Amino acid sequence: RAILSVADNLRRATENAPEPESLSDPHLKSLVEGVTMTEKELFAILERHNIKEVAPMGEKFNHDLHQAMFEVPTADAVPGTVVEVMQIGYVLHDRLLRPAMVGVARPLAEGEKSAPEAPRVDTEA
Repeated sequence: RAILSVADNLRRATENAPEPESLSDPHLKSLVEGVTMTEKELFAILERHNIKEVAPMGEKFNHDLHQAMFEVPTADAVPGTVVEVMQIGYVLHDRLLRPAMVGVARPLAEGEKSAPEAPRVDTEA
């Protein structure tokens, strides 16, 4: 379980890193490629040891694999459906190592409007 936070951090790093081809600095390009290769190797090792991800976006909420962190009032998804994944979970064979932390759709109350989309952050300047 302790290594799962390392996997999370490597995934965050690669998701937020620029594409290596777009970088002009060769040192920075090598750094991004190295972190990406390290992430791929770590996930290959996890897979070899039968540790699999629980990434339930769009699936029905399952209390055996997911931990509901909040509800999202919406008419765009069936109630009880996972509409946001805050943290991916992991299983070893059929044993839960860490539940996926998720947001779950709930029906709108009378007169209630759907939750507003989170504002997009401009990452390009």
